[in-house]
Amino acid sequence: MAFDGLFTAAVTHELQQLHSGRITRIHQPNSQELMLHIRAGGKNHKLLFSIHPSYARVHLTYESIDNPPSPPLFCMIMRKHIEGGFIEKIEQVEADRIIQFTIRSKDEIGDDTSRLLIMEIMGRHSNLTLVNQENSKIVETMKHLPPSMNSYRTMMPGQDYIYPPNQEKENPFTLTTDASLPTTAEEWMATYQGVAKLHAAELASLSPEAAFDFLMSFSRGGDQPGSSERDGKTLFSASPLTHISDDWVAAASLGHLLDRVYYQKAERDRVKQQAGDLERWLINERKKLTTKKKKLQADLTRAENLQEYQKKGELLMGNLHAVSKGMKEIEVIDYYDEDQGMLLVALDPKKTPSQNAQSYFHRYTKAKTALLEVKTQMDKTDAELIYLDEIMRQLEQASPSDIEEIREELMDQGYLKKRSKAKARKEVKPKPEAYISTDGTPISVGKNNKQNDYLTFKLAKRMETWLHTKDIPGSHVVIHTDSPSEQTLHEAAVLAAYFSKARESSAVPVDYTEIRQVKKPNGAKPGFVIYFEQKTLFVTPDQEIVRSLQK
Repeated sequence: MAFDGLFTAAVTHELQQLHSGRITRIHQPNSQELMLHIRAGGKNHKLLFSIHPSYARVHLTYESIDNPPSPPLFCMIMRKHIEGGFIEKIEQVEADRIIQFTIRSKDEIGDDTSRLLIMEIMGRHSNLTLVNQENSKIVETMKHLPPSMNSYRTMMPGQDYIYPPNQEKENPFTLTTDASLPTTAEEWMATYQGVAKLHAAELASLSPEAAFDFLMSFSRGGDQPGSSERDGKTLFSASPLTHISDDWVAAASLGHLLDRVYYQKAERDRVKQQAGDLERWLINERKKLTTKKKKLQADLTRAENLQEYQKKGELLMGNLHAVSKGMKEIEVIDYYDEDQGMLLVALDPKKTPSQNAQSYFHRYTKAKTALLEVKTQMDKTDAELIYLDEIMRQLEQASPSDIEEIREELMDQGYLKKRSKAKARKEVKPKPEAYISTDGTPISVGKNNKQNDYLTFKLAKRMETWLHTKDIPGSHVVIHTDSPSEQTLHEAAVLAAYFSKARESSAVPVDYTEIRQVKKPNGAKPGFVIYFEQKTLFVTPDQEIVRSLQK
């Protein structure tokens, strides 16, 4: 990855299309992200700010991000000061990872006022700050830093805004064609501001003329934004990197590029923030069930000795003449053994021969009853483990909007305590995720059990096509037509494989049949179905195909 000063320059250039745009809405999905909806150039745009320690960035986004029911304090302050305002200027501070937005808006009494919205993209030190341009005082900042944490830069409302310390390096965008350029990556990083290791390596691999052109390409937004995979890492830039590999995947814009690189990772982080307690509960509950299963297995082993009790009781009844009260054991011929060997039978010296025999028969009856109960409990425990594993899988692939439905399902099933009436959420219909195939056919995907049941048994029509991974936990997928094309069937199967436990596999078997062939057994857990007259095809999950089908 390389969100350095050069890449920041390219992003700043792309954001110039927001110049003179009006901020129509402001949302804050979580404590680390802010979304501005901007009307500019006759179009609606979404500008995303993130101060996440690993995914800090600012760019135009084309993804939808769910918002909390009530806005956080930072969001309300942003709405008060800049909602309805106009963006007058977007500029990068020298070649640093800082982008500054000058916004003209109205104050409390209706007078024009000018604010600076300053985004610092600096890893775990990233921050987003609203500053009063007239006196450079901080109005509000997303991450507060009191004097006890940073005496040089106190980031609190009412304090003077101070820019991050300058590294005392040269601005690479002031270079001219006749300048003497460094020849190694180390020299590039040591001499010039905003040049990260990835871009320094590219500059060092080029001739002076090509290096100058590559450097200046960032000031005009890059030549061809894209990314490449290397050693499990995603490397991206606003211009192609010739020194790393030939598998450069181009993007339509920097916004599309950053969505591709960060969206899924940031989405997983949002889910972890919202569902951390749920994940811990699931892990703990699964440990309890695993321990219970081990104990049941031990009970099952003991209970399976019941045939031995019956045999000893019958052998004693056949040898009562040879047994007398007070004996502790007797050796009898084992008629049940093919070789008719001898078997030692333990006795209670306080009991009569008949009572000893009846004791073995009693233990046989007790073990037989216990065996049935243990097997029932074992089946129930196995079913619960399968169910919780499926919930865990759904949680791993869930979007933030799915978390609440998963919680409600666990409450309905008695795993979690139900909310009081005052805190209960208004009943909302499940909303399966919508996709459109290449030929324009609607496809729906259930992301959790509530959505699966709603999609299959209420939303879908009898003759529509239903898909599910074969013998693998996964989502229900429905093609909303009774005669899908081969292309649509393949794309729906890719969706079914992608939203399953086999997401990282290849040649995943996917069954498909008509909705009328899908049934729910009485008393079955949410999401569980049986189906008939299915056919199977094999596909490989592909994230790019999934993204291209999103509605």
